[in-house]
Amino acid sequence: MTSKIVSSGKTSHRLSVMGLLVTLGIVYGDIGTSPLYVMRAIVGATSAVTSDYIIGAVSCIIWTLTFQTTLKYVVLALRADNNGEGGILALYALVRKHGSAWLYLLAIIGASTLVADGVITPSITVLSAIEGLRTYEPSTPVIPIAIAILTVLFFIQQYGTSAIGKLFGPLMLLWFSMIGILGLTHVSDSWVILKAFNPWYAVHLLATSPEWFLILGAVFLCTTGAEALYSDLGHCGKHNIRVSWAFVKTMLICNYLGQGAWIIAHAGQFAPGTNPFYAIMPHAFLPVGITMATIAAIVASQALISGSFTIFSEAMNLHFWPRQHIKYPTDIKGQLYIPFINISLYVLCIIVILFFQTSSNMEAAYGLAITVTMLMTTLLLGCYLKQNKMPWSMVIPVIGFFVVLEGIFFVANLAKFMHGGWVTMLLAGTICLVMYVWFNVDKIRNTFVERRDIRKYYDVLSDIKSDSSISKFATNIVYMSRFCGKYDVEQKVLYSIINKHPMRADHYILLHTDYEDTPNERSYDFYELIPGTLYRINLHLGFRVQPYVNLYLRQVIEDQVGNGKFALESGYDSLRRHHVAGNFIFVFIKRVYAEFNVFTPKARFIMTIYNLVHHLKQSAPKAMGLSTSNVFVEIVPLVVRTRKIERVTQNPQACPTDK
Repeated sequence: MTSKIVSSGKTSHRLSVMGLLVTLGIVYGDIGTSPLYVMRAIVGATSAVTSDYIIGAVSCIIWTLTFQTTLKYVVLALRADNNGEGGILALYALVRKHGSAWLYLLAIIGASTLVADGVITPSITVLSAIEGLRTYEPSTPVIPIAIAILTVLFFIQQYGTSAIGKLFGPLMLLWFSMIGILGLTHVSDSWVILKAFNPWYAVHLLATSPEWFLILGAVFLCTTGAEALYSDLGHCGKHNIRVSWAFVKTMLICNYLGQGAWIIAHAGQFAPGTNPFYAIMPHAFLPVGITMATIAAIVASQALISGSFTIFSEAMNLHFWPRQHIKYPTDIKGQLYIPFINISLYVLCIIVILFFQTSSNMEAAYGLAITVTMLMTTLLLGCYLKQNKMPWSMVIPVIGFFVVLEGIFFVANLAKFMHGGWVTMLLAGTICLVMYVWFNVDKIRNTFVERRDIRKYYDVLSDIKSDSSISKFATNIVYMSRFCGKYDVEQKVLYSIINKHPMRADHYILLHTDYEDTPNERSYDFYELIPGTLYRINLHLGFRVQPYVNLYLRQVIEDQVGNGKFALESGYDSLRRHHVAGNFIFVFIKRVYAEFNVFTPKARFIMTIYNLVHHLKQSAPKAMGLSTSNVFVEIVPLVVRTRKIERVTQNPQACPTDK
């Protein structure tokens, strides 16, 4: 019997004015603040700023936004929606069932590099915005102000951001309008900048400049937020993203054109380190511009923080990350708070600010890791297109184009490795290692769990239930099972019920939780194996659904009580006479790694790393929402192939007695 707990239909986001406004506030924080530092990075990538150089660089920006952001993400990636959800982990969940076993490597590499490079986003955007204050007062303490802003931002996460979130849309509308208008007012400084729409100038610059890799490393910063367009699909819907992107892209290009025209008109006349973004602002408008830049930086930082919570939440359900405590500070769908991730991001952002000191130093490290994310997304998109019956004759040219494009960007960004890029790559490598170990530990454990057919034990279980010489343990015992098969059960569960200490109960329930490839699935299978005695329940939860087992089990039991399949009264005579409901005790079989186990070198390495990081994991009862329920944990060794140990033998000579 299969039933729905909650409907899991495909999410639909209709195109609307309000939807477009919300999209502006959620999706474009990162890419929308790129004008704060991109042109400054481009100017810093060469010693000779000429009009041809600036025209070619702006042309690179325009066509990067066209190919990488618009064509790949807005046109192509948004088609690969997993029941309305997007992002690299949602894409992996969409293709893993019909793909190769190694696809999980693409997912964990892409997710870890996305988080790692994203750590710099709050730091570089906030610092770039606050550095505008030095236009007024060169001695402005930028670092303390930036740290204070980030401290407040991370601190308020625990209370939810629904109140300020409602303002993000209108504020970002003002931001994009402001930067677009400012850019347009300066295009007339040098009309030759309009040549940048011709891609020949981009090709010519890269083909003739010996510093092409530095130029591309700076240009790539204009599209670092492109992954967010896909990741936020579930919040806004593809139609709202596509329509709003037309406005956002127009405003971004206008601003880049204005900055480029101003640089050409003032070549050789501005001091090194001058930020063209603030230079194109009228002096009297600077307070407003700096304030708006700071607000946009906060929006971008908030988007990164919220996105990180979502990534790690999905990773937990996909068995890529240890279960951790998740809070829901508001009733808004999708808004969650993970204390460990929040404090970790905060500490890392502070370390990044103190290490790099200035946003210009961060530019030298920013973008390297995200190119890896984009490459992984491209490869998974190729799997998606092939699974959707697109012929190889189309898949190879499309995916090949983006692999080559992103490969060139990756090579260009490798120059950043020794200038700080190693920081994000080290962080990405650490996260990736934890994800790899956690995913494979589950596989190792499952490989060596002994499977039994419970039908062979029906008589034993029925006899235990009716044996009054055994003290009753509970009315209902719920065993958390690793198997979903109707008649499959772990040997350790049978050992717990029958051998270790006979567990007498009125009802035995085998409960298995399975995480589906669809994001919001909530359904269950119910089987009555021994009428009135033994039941199996399989919960099917989407990878974005938190496993509140106690709540879902209650719904299942209520359904079956209504169907006459389950009796809720207590199994104790005295309590049943007073119509007291039976108690439920949840039993977890906790398997621990024993040193006498023999593993392959790979498995031994995985288990060793697991022993170092397993303390990050929240206990299974708490992770499943059972912290307030009656829980019984049995600890058993994870027995696999053990070393052959010589038997001890009896000493033929008796021990001498004391005389």
